[in-house]
Amino acid sequence: MNAYVPILVLGALGAGFVVMSLVLASIVGPKRYNRAKLSAYECGVEPTPQPAGGGRFPVKYYLTAMLFIIFDIEIVFLYPWAVHFDALGMFGLAQMAVFVGLIGVAYAYDWRRGGLEWD
Repeated sequence: MNAYVPILVLGALGAGFVVMSLVLASIVGPKRYNRAKLSAYECGVEPTPQPAGGGRFPVKYYLTAMLFIIFDIEIVFLYPWAVHFDALGMFGLAQMAVFVGLIGVAYAYDWRRGGLEWD
């Protein structure tokens, strides 16, 4: 149980900081709200009205998000392999070469299809 005491203390300090920050901000913060402060800020551009259904995002947004997740997961799998590279030997090297090759094929396919173009 003694091993968990520092973790619990750190969690309590973090939670205390969050609660203290929220309470202090509500007490000290300005209370004068006006129309300009309550409106959405879009990099200095006047916000455009949205349709009743909330509008549609371009598919490009979702494709970019999926690409990020795919290549992020690749990096997550590369770290443990790099740490235990010596213990895995040639079998581990061959398996990682296949994995990186498959990711490379997906990358080349997406590049050829224009998924990395920012129009």
